[in-house]
Amino acid sequence: MLRLENISWSTPGGVGVLKGLDLEVPEGKLVVITGPNGGGKTTLAKIIAGIYKQDSGRIILDGNDISDLDITERAKLGISFAFQQPVRFKGITVRKLIELASGIKMNDGELCDILSKVGLCAREYINREVDSTLSGGEIKRIEIATVLARHTQVSVFDEPEAGIDLWSFANLINVFKDMRENLKGTLIIISHQERILEIADEIAVVADGRIKAKGPSAEMMQTLMNSKEISNVCSKQEVLL
Repeated sequence: MLRLENISWSTPGGVGVLKGLDLEVPEGKLVVITGPNGGGKTTLAKIIAGIYKQDSGRIILDGNDISDLDITERAKLGISFAFQQPVRFKGITVRKLIELASGIKMNDGELCDILSKVGLCAREYINREVDSTLSGGEIKRIEIATVLARHTQVSVFDEPEAGIDLWSFANLINVFKDMRENLKGTLIIISHQERILEIADEIAVVADGRIKAKGPSAEMMQTLMNSKEISNVCSKQEVLL
């Protein structure tokens, strides 16, 4: 179980982004964190991963305080992070990147199995470099494949739908469903895309640096639709054609 206690974080200019936020993420669930733009969602995700260091508060993973651990130490404990805009690595092939993520050498069949889950043909991609020749949708799917390869305890995805085409988005929903059903671990997805909200086990709403509401998906979807305060949260975000 992942628990965040009284988490606060401000920008270098002193603007408060997270303001004493408390959140408990149950083990083995798909939890979607949503809320208005600028409410602190992405900052929260990066604090969980160790990319940002909270100004105050504690982060507890399975009873252990990981508040002072950096991103590398948290990765070793089993926390993965997929960026909204994935990093490109000139000189590193897709094969090498996935093998680095998994920690083992992989044959073509194993690579094909992982890449097919994100809608890519291994024969066309395993020897390509993870550089600017790949489209935004391709690089996003490859990054998700690296998370699949790691089988981590906590996998955090920051707006995975951003910049991908319609077919890839439909396939992405299936990827998350499969991860929830077949992989041991917790999924945390930052999103305000309605179809992603609908497959969640639980939804947490972050606004003004705090958790405004949290509960089972069906209950929260109704709350989101009816709430004037967060009526713009559940808008059907445009997916590129």
